[in-house]
Amino acid sequence: MAIKITGVGSYVPSNIQKNSDFNEHEFLNNDGSSIKQNNDVIIEKFKAITGIEERRYAEEHHTTSDLAFFAAEKAIADANIDPETLDYIIVGHNYGDIKHNSKQSDTVPSIGSRVKQRLGIKNPKCVAYDLLFGCPGWNEGVIHATSFIKSGIAKKCMIIGAEALSRVVDKHDRDSMIYSDGAGAIVLEEKTDEDGGIIAHETATHALDEAEFIYFGETYSPETADQNRYIKMYGRKVYEFALSKVPLAMKSCLDNSGYDIKDLKKILIHQANEKMDEAIVQRFYKLYDMEVPENIMPMTISNLGNSSVATIPTLLDLILKGKLEGHSINKGDVIMFASVGAGMNINAIVYKY
Repeated sequence: MAIKITGVGSYVPSNIQKNSDFNEHEFLNNDGSSIKQNNDVIIEKFKAITGIEERRYAEEHHTTSDLAFFAAEKAIADANIDPETLDYIIVGHNYGDIKHNSKQSDTVPSIGSRVKQRLGIKNPKCVAYDLLFGCPGWNEGVIHATSFIKSGIAKKCMIIGAEALSRVVDKHDRDSMIYSDGAGAIVLEEKTDEDGGIIAHETATHALDEAEFIYFGETYSPETADQNRYIKMYGRKVYEFALSKVPLAMKSCLDNSGYDIKDLKKILIHQANEKMDEAIVQRFYKLYDMEVPENIMPMTISNLGNSSVATIPTLLDLILKGKLEGHSINKGDVIMFASVGAGMNINAIVYKY
């Protein structure tokens, strides 16, 4: 038996926010003091570190559940299945449905239930739920679904990663330029007469000192009466954590898969920060005393930004649909999904097409 991806879909909002759109922002240090550089310099340094030139924001009338539904529809069509046959709908996200200019996140009912409703699924045995696991939430949803299928309680699952991070950013925080909106989805099925599919997976949570590396905090502007809370992070700590822990988790996952490092054709890593992702993959290959192969790590962060749980399934969809120049995935290819995020959580999956 193989547990295989039979359909993929993604939704990339059409609303493009370029780096130049941040020129009028008043960026502040975390203590509220002014940054002693003009915005041109701040933005240029930001681009050099993250690789981000532009990102996508959801339309004002859309919420996270809308984006999730759009991606789900495409994955169902790609898999050519009846949605009534789905056993699970698992949605990875972190901030719920937040309407444009709203001050409150809406998490009841779950985004999973909202997507099921929008899809018109009547079958009550199709279980829909949400998974809050930081940026690795979509990967972890795939791992959940794999366990359900292996145990025999499910045959067909949908896993969605969706986020509208533009609704939870502090405009006075330079890190606000990192985040974006989007959604990606897959259908995962049991295939009794095929091989390959999900081969191995690895998950870890580091929650002592690391638990607060990414958190919800107040605006950096002390002069506003803003009581909202926004996504915040200790960027240097996140960077150092990722470089020290993620390559080890990737190695453990690959070693458990039984495949050799030379078998890997692609690494689809969470699009968090271009320099950080490059360093993670370099350290991963160094663990095997190897140089990083050319073209192993496809990237979308330069023009799509960091949409958290949506980055990997969106990247997968773009590659499989031939929309990412210079990259392809073919039958028999061994690939890896890897992610790191709030928790601090890490996971990796080895998959054979």
